[in-house]
Amino acid sequence: MKSMYLPLHDGKAPYWLLNRMKKLAKPIVTLIIEEFGEKEFFERISNPIFFQSFSNVLGFDWNSSGSTTVLIGVLKSVLNTEDFEIRVAGGKGANALKTPEEIRTFAKEIDVNAEKLIKASRLTAKIDNSALQDGYDVYHHAIIFSKRYWTVIQQGMNTQLRMARRYHWDVYSSKPEVENPHSGIVAVRRENEVINLTSDRSRDARKVMLDILKDGAFKRDYTKLISIVRFRDGISVPKRIDWKAIEVAYELQPERFEDLLLIKGIGKGTLRALTLIADLIYNTGYDKQDPAKYCFALGGKDGVPFPVNRRVYDEVIEFMRSVIEQSRLGDFEKKKLLLKLFNERAPEPIS
Repeated sequence: MKSMYLPLHDGKAPYWLLNRMKKLAKPIVTLIIEEFGEKEFFERISNPIFFQSFSNVLGFDWNSSGSTTVLIGVLKSVLNTEDFEIRVAGGKGANALKTPEEIRTFAKEIDVNAEKLIKASRLTAKIDNSALQDGYDVYHHAIIFSKRYWTVIQQGMNTQLRMARRYHWDVYSSKPEVENPHSGIVAVRRENEVINLTSDRSRDARKVMLDILKDGAFKRDYTKLISIVRFRDGISVPKRIDWKAIEVAYELQPERFEDLLLIKGIGKGTLRALTLIADLIYNTGYDKQDPAKYCFALGGKDGVPFPVNRRVYDEVIEFMRSVIEQSRLGDFEKKKLLLKLFNERAPEPIS
């Protein structure tokens, strides 16, 4: 597995750089969509390596958690316009909480079913925050969608380690999958042991957890069990469980694991307890392996690997605009333009 160094990083992108990032991002996105189609754009942006490279090409720090928040902000500015049929909702912190409201607004603009997208948004956030317990709490959530496709990019933080990891979902045209839903996870490091209920190796555990809730057995034995049992390897079964949420789950009799996740109050502690009980009592194991997996053209804002040359940056923007204007040329001429773009020398540092 490969990894990318992704520390938590304070500060903001300077205006002069952010403005140029938006100007350069628009022709790149336009070229991808016009040349390869809308689905190709979604597949690329959901790819962790492309996403990171895109951020790097635009000039943001290669090793910063801010590359996620800034690039999503750039994409919101570029895509949420009349020039595109793709929208971006959500963001960091308080903006993430506005995701349902933004989905409803943007869904009207491009005529898509807002409620299905809101449900998908909620489920993806719950999965990465609770069904996958890796020590990182999700604080940034963004859903990118069109009439036919959607994907989610979100980021979690571990405040003790001051590290972040980014979760990239596959491209979907309908409801999301709970099992193996990610196209990749960009991580600082792989954790030694996690609870990964999204794995196909946790399929039996998910089924047993549903069975435990649906037959009401928790009413007889598990309250006492949870208060006294310590699981092997020193992992404690949580003592504080939202029993009201479990009662609701029993009344609703969820048929699918995703239905259980969407019940209010079913969070990390409850899922952890059910997972460990399924393992301890019913000998139904779960996946403990971290699923985490795992580029400067114009410089970085902090001067790494070299400072941004503003003049060259503006020249690249103009060149990309000319590529778009000539996008209806024959294949031979297009190849010549692209060859010129990729053969450009890297800009010299500002002395």
